[in-house]
Amino acid sequence: MIPKRFEISWITTPLLLIVFLLAWHFYVVHFNVSKFILPPPLAVWDSLIELLNTASTWRHTWITVYETVAGFLIACVVGVGLGTFLGKVYWLERTLNPFIIATQVVPKVALVPLFILWFGFGPEAKIIVAAVLAFFPILTNTVLGVKSVERGHRDVLTVLNATRWQSFISTELPSSLPTILAGMEVGIVLALIGAVVGEYLGGSTGLGHLLVASLNDYKVGAMFAVIFLLSAIGFVLYFLVGSLRRMMIPWHESVLLKGPNVAS
Repeated sequence: MIPKRFEISWITTPLLLIVFLLAWHFYVVHFNVSKFILPPPLAVWDSLIELLNTASTWRHTWITVYETVAGFLIACVVGVGLGTFLGKVYWLERTLNPFIIATQVVPKVALVPLFILWFGFGPEAKIIVAAVLAFFPILTNTVLGVKSVERGHRDVLTVLNATRWQSFISTELPSSLPTILAGMEVGIVLALIGAVVGEYLGGSTGLGHLLVASLNDYKVGAMFAVIFLLSAIGFVLYFLVGSLRRMMIPWHESVLLKGPNVAS
């Protein structure tokens, strides 16, 4: 049996985290930084434990996760569907491309007050913001993936008299999946950002609101705790979307390179 090679990242990643925390602690203590500007790591840890032991924290967390996932799913359905259609209809893609570019360059955060005006202070406005931010990378990656199918593969299916649907299922979809999934990995991160930004500016629920409330109460340790909690949620969601690669395209090089290395 071929032994697995030892992953050096199992040591370097925790070591880098420890070095970062030690440098943070040293900076705060050595330079006598006020806890209202930058609390020490242990104070942030205590605030995080206190935060997690509060029942309302889990309600805020669930709301933020719900808004993020709902907006992401909407972006996936619309982005992949529209992107596939535009990738196959060349003249329509060329016609709409200037409008797509124009909407991409608009700062999406500036639209949040408008969405709140239209949809109110409930979760609907945050879901729309999350969907809008996640939509464009999914759309553009889908168009790119559909258009990047090798011409030789299309010619073979044409010779075999394959229908459009057979061509799409057997060749175009598998070939474009790596690019689409890459757009989804970016999209889930942007969806979380959109949900949190929406909670900043409107509503009284979600981790974004909890972050603003901590700022208003000058609870800097709690602010850092909420930031770490949001980071953990982002890691989990990114990992779940990234795991779709191993499920849907286990044959692709991006998956094989991340797999366990074996000694030659």
